[in-house]
Amino acid sequence: MSRIGKAPINIPSGVTVTVADQLVTVKGPKGELQQEIDPVIDVQLEDNVMTFTRPSDNKEHRSKHGLYRSLVNNMIVGVTEGYTIELELVGVGFRSSAAGQELTLALGYSHPIVMLLPNEIKVEAETKKGANPYVKLHSHDKQLIGAVASKIRSLRKPEPYKGKGVRYKNEQIRRKAGKTASK
Repeated sequence: MSRIGKAPINIPSGVTVTVADQLVTVKGPKGELQQEIDPVIDVQLEDNVMTFTRPSDNKEHRSKHGLYRSLVNNMIVGVTEGYTIELELVGVGFRSSAAGQELTLALGYSHPIVMLLPNEIKVEAETKKGANPYVKLHSHDKQLIGAVASKIRSLRKPEPYKGKGVRYKNEQIRRKAGKTASK
């Protein structure tokens, strides 16, 4: 069996999980999330323990077994603890500022980039003297925060020669040697 799929999920106190017609709804202190489950995967909820079972060892059933268990577990962690992603802006003149749900980035282009973020995401942007500016995203939805962080990073990906660009905090960039002068 799938190691991930067969692991039970313990539901912490303060979180309510309901399963109705293959739709799992998770409510907690940080918000509410919903996920539709494929009908081939059976979901049982007993005594604050959630288990997932599959009908056979078919390859499709095996992959969905672990997938839906992980998605529901991410939802439970999100509504209790939440998720945070930090992005670092590396480059001369790179700046960021946040006002409400609007993130403004200066990434070396001729114009600033203004992004309107979804309401589920809280954003803060900070610039400290002597350090690279960074953008910090907070949300209870792991899929949404990952997609938004990826979109911000795609605006100016880190390049391999000088390492300039938008990167995740503590991301290692593989560097290349530049051209050497020849005589």
